[in-house]
Amino acid sequence: MRAEAGRLRTTSLRLRTVVAIVVLLAVLLAGLTIAVEGLLGVRLRAQAEDRLRDRASAAAALVGTVDAEDLADRLSAQGLSVRIVQPDGDAVEAGPTPDQLRAGPPDPGSLPVTVPRGSGGVGRTPTDPATPAPADDGATITSSSVREDDGVLTLVSRLDDGTRITLTAGTRDVQDTLVQLGWVMGGASAAFLGIAVLGVVLVVRRSLRPLDQMATTARSIAGGDRGQRLRPSRRDTEIGRVAVALDEMLDAVEGAEREAVAAEARVRSFLSDAAHELRTPVAGVRAAADTLVRGGAGDDRTREVLAVHVVRQADRAARLIEDMLTMARLDRGIELDRRVVDLGAFLAAEGDRLRLRLPTLELDVVVPAHPVEADVDAERIAQVLGNLVDNAARAGGATGRVVVSLDDRGPGPVVRVEDDGPGIPLEHRERVFDRLVRLEAARDARSGGAGLGLPIARGIAEAHGGGLRYGEEGTLGGAVFELSLPAATGVVRASC
Repeated sequence: MRAEAGRLRTTSLRLRTVVAIVVLLAVLLAGLTIAVEGLLGVRLRAQAEDRLRDRASAAAALVGTVDAEDLADRLSAQGLSVRIVQPDGDAVEAGPTPDQLRAGPPDPGSLPVTVPRGSGGVGRTPTDPATPAPADDGATITSSSVREDDGVLTLVSRLDDGTRITLTAGTRDVQDTLVQLGWVMGGASAAFLGIAVLGVVLVVRRSLRPLDQMATTARSIAGGDRGQRLRPSRRDTEIGRVAVALDEMLDAVEGAEREAVAAEARVRSFLSDAAHELRTPVAGVRAAADTLVRGGAGDDRTREVLAVHVVRQADRAARLIEDMLTMARLDRGIELDRRVVDLGAFLAAEGDRLRLRLPTLELDVVVPAHPVEADVDAERIAQVLGNLVDNAARAGGATGRVVVSLDDRGPGPVVRVEDDGPGIPLEHRERVFDRLVRLEAARDARSGGAGLGLPIARGIAEAHGGGLRYGEEGTLGGAVFELSLPAATGVVRASC
């Protein structure tokens, strides 16, 4: 169930795009049809209402000059249902009934033809009240109201002499016109949508073609062609930005793959070198112990020499194991007990301890007269300083000279360790910071170093936010190492 819920479900992007565009067009066309029908319907009804008002105004002008029945006949001749209520209450009706108007427009042949009184009655056409002759005693409209009900439009006009004229016209022709318009718009919209579907399919297929190219490139890369890239012609478009992001991701993945392969190679090399380094002291311990167990050492002096050899080789193996554990902690992220330390007093104290451990070494410590504070783990920095001085002592010999100096003129304090040894060739000055790397001179000297001192020292320096590098040429002519440390940000000073 969880695997099913986590599966990505999606349809074709082309299909979704086409359907979305077609649905949007259909909604827009439907809205356009409704809007056109609504506006046209309002316009046609307004015209019908204006026509009724014109007829009512014309009729009002004839009131008093034309008989009510004659006036009603004239108005009904135009297809209107007429009802005239005179001031005395008499009502005159003419024309089709409202029900007949609802059924549809009247047949012109069925409309009454009325000849005005006094005209002779022969050869005369009905008079259109819409263009009446001016009359001095005509009435005026004081109020009017319009209502529409089920296919008929009714106008009720009240005159100033008390007459009420009701004119009713059918709106069935308006409705028929709107229905026909709806069918026309619907057919045109359907035809337009059919053409639009074909056009949208072609446009979407062409627009999404770069996605097919991206998929093909991804499959090629997955098949082993790691150097394949999209390289878009334009980087400011949507597809271009996606292609650039994919290329950057592929570069990162390829770089991570190279780093992983290199890291695996370094681990294998490290394990091989570590095993080789451990094999020497273990073999020495085994040989001496085997000799002691078998009783091969006849006198006490020989047994003592063998015992001392066992202790020294075991101590060498223990140091190597401890160094490897320290490197593992640095890789994992070492925890530092940081505090503000006066580096001048700290280096002076460490110099005294190192002179006790290396009595034949000429060790000078040069520090400023003013306090130089740094935020460090004092024990770890002492470990770095001890590694650097031990390396300098091995390079310069037991009676060599080493100068430890402190410089605070930069953004952070820098500790320099110089010796009067042969120095390090230019091509090896960065390589000595790799793990288990010892130069040939160091190997020949049989000094016992495993090649982890400088990597550990640099790892501790970087964990502090500083660094360790091979410096410029010093005054003694030998190797120069510079340990940069972060300046103190607090005010509490720890005692050394």
